Amino acid sequence: MDLNADLGEGFGRWRLGDDEALLDIVTSANVACGFHAGDPTTMRWVCAAAVDKGVAIGAQVGYRDLAGFGRRRIDYEPDELRDDILYQIGALSAFGPVAYVKPHGALYNVAAVDDVQAGAVVAAVLAYDSTLPVLCQPGSTLARLAVEAGLTVVGEGFADRAYRADGTLMPRSVPGAVLHDPDAVVARAVRMAVERVVETGDGQLVPSPVASICVHGDTPGAVELAGRVRAGLREAGLSVEPFA
Repeated sequence: MDLNADLGEGFGRWRLGDDEALLDIVTSANVACGFHAGDPTTMRWVCAAAVDKGVAIGAQVGYRDLAGFGRRRIDYEPDELRDDILYQIGALSAFGPVAYVKPHGALYNVAAVDDVQAGAVVAAVLAYDSTLPVLCQPGSTLARLAVEAGLTVVGEGFADRAYRADGTLMPRSVPGAVLHDPDAVVARAVRMAVERVVETGDGQLVPSPVASICVHGDTPGAVELAGRVRAGLREAGLSVEPFA
């Protein structure tokens, strides 16, 4: 089972999360590419550290929205969104070997249900390198379109996020959308990895066939959470290693 986190999400002198500590725990790093967060210097050192520690590098592509941290929906023309995503992948590849692509924030959530924006993500990956896997929510619109286009899809589960009955993530604006109890986070991660299901906010169990578990780098206590999730996965008899 892969364990990933969003990294490199600072900008200039501002830093978010403890990237260095997380790189000692995770097996894949979703590196911000400068649109929702990140800058060239941050991208360079995060990629260099990831390579040094044997952590796979993923292009964490998002909307052009530094002020909103990429968490506000933007309705793009599909060609413009495709080009913005392609630009971000190319930018990150200047600093390290990009092994996969993962949308960030609002783009992740919109592409999970919207054919136009999901299609733009797929088109960008095809234009850059059709062998790159797409890390996304299993059963989503993006997963379906990527498979139809011949891309490799890797299902992702979120250890520290609440789910709705349709299997999508609960919006961050809803109380309880982000989980902070370490025991609950670990239990959720292990259940997704072993039983391939996730419990929704109303107590239902929905399928969650994942090959990668995400712990958000900006969640309070992210380093402790990631460490405990990794330990929990190993205690459940799973090896923890990059999918890419």
